[in-house]
Amino acid sequence: MINFILFLVIGGLIGWAASKVMGTDAQQGILLNVVVGIIGAFLAGLVISPLVGVPDLTDSLSLGAVAVSFVGACLLLFVVSLFRGRRRAV
Repeated sequence: MINFILFLVIGGLIGWAASKVMGTDAQQGILLNVVVGIIGAFLAGLVISPLVGVPDLTDSLSLGAVAVSFVGACLLLFVVSLFRGRRRAV
């Protein structure tokens, strides 16, 4: 249970940091930052972690797991920005 809570907290922090790096922090609120971080960390744990041989964030709290989760959140933000496109002011 404590691992799940840590996953949510660290995933939220990772989502916030990824939105700062990707420049989408002003477009989305704190709730969306947390959701992006959690989903990005989860997807990175499924896809990227086995490729680089690093445990995912649910297995252990290590620098490698946090880095992989951060990359996953940034990639998720990038893919979302591709589908959203640039909105024009009306």
